[in-house]
Amino acid sequence: MSAVLSPDDILGLDSIFEDDDLEFASIVKKWLDENVRDKIGDYFLDATIPARELAEGLGELGLLGMHLDGYGCGGSTATQYGLACRELEAVDSGLRSLVSVQGSLAMFAIHHFGSEAQKEEWLPKMAAGKAIGCFGLTEPDVGSDPSGMKTTAKKDGSDWILNGAKMWITNSPVSDVMVVWAKTEETNAKGEPVVRGFVVPSGTEGVQTPEIHRKISLRASITGEIVLDNVRLPEDAMLPEAKGLKGPLSCLSEARYGIVFGVTGAARDALQSALEYTGTRVQFDRPLSSFQISQQKLAKAFGQYSQITLLAAHLGKIKDSEQGVRPEQISLGKMVNVDTAMNVCRDLRALFGGSGITSEYPPLRHAVNLETVLTYEGTHEVHQLTLGRSLTGINAFAN
Repeated sequence: MSAVLSPDDILGLDSIFEDDDLEFASIVKKWLDENVRDKIGDYFLDATIPARELAEGLGELGLLGMHLDGYGCGGSTATQYGLACRELEAVDSGLRSLVSVQGSLAMFAIHHFGSEAQKEEWLPKMAAGKAIGCFGLTEPDVGSDPSGMKTTAKKDGSDWILNGAKMWITNSPVSDVMVVWAKTEETNAKGEPVVRGFVVPSGTEGVQTPEIHRKISLRASITGEIVLDNVRLPEDAMLPEAKGLKGPLSCLSEARYGIVFGVTGAARDALQSALEYTGTRVQFDRPLSSFQISQQKLAKAFGQYSQITLLAAHLGKIKDSEQGVRPEQISLGKMVNVDTAMNVCRDLRALFGGSGITSEYPPLRHAVNLETVLTYEGTHEVHQLTLGRSLTGINAFAN
């Protein structure tokens, strides 16, 4: 009998990433194994997650806003952040979403576009997990086309008055601060309203954040709305350095990068659990892993896992380089990696038979979660059209 090698040994992961990066990923994995992994199935079934408790632990671990500089943030490389997302999503997509929304959306927006006062007030608390943030862009009737948003911000003296609603907002019901995007009365060269971002503390009069229930996917995540009814904010609540949609779209690109790495963790976890199950489950006096059809499924899944891991590593190196990563490259990573990881998890679920539909084994839970990941941070179709535009020079988006 041949020696058994892990998928990452066969792939040669130690030749793809630096030793320090892999050691860091190992620390993250150990913490998650000790604090979350055994509970995640119940969180999923109960459609909840102890976000505040976990945020403090993740903050102590240094994962919140870890790729940002200063203000209590870690200043890590993009590759290290990606590997952290990989370990988080290997446990559950909801856990990676918690960290991604905190660091790559809410904190990133304040860090890159906020005033010094806004940064000093919020970033240290958010990095430590003492304050939870959310990011309000998507609306009940506006998803892929953020320029169609209906939320408004109007000046009233020196104050701003916000009205509107945001939908499908991760963390909103438990957030301490919200980054909300709204159309102002200012216009650009085309005569279109200029979009601005606002830092809205939770508890501000006129703000409600009802939770969204009855989710089938991403259940170990707290999702809600942001309802704004004549919310009065001081003039300095506006993010001064963000003008137009370029601001929120750059935040989304940052979050999508974490997804590119994250979903490789879901695929790895599904593959590892399938290897363990088929190696011990006996049918016809033989382990399932001894059958050719089982090995075909496992080998195919490993090949797909290898491809998306290599793509993530490549984009991480580009992002860490002086040239930086371009939006169409991020679209490539999200389009290919999410779809592939979802198919890996679906295909491997079959190896578990009836047991595969229970929360005891992770492939189906990962597959169901990835249905959401396929849609958020830009739908699969939007990334296809983004790449199509780059390949052909023709904009196929509706005008």
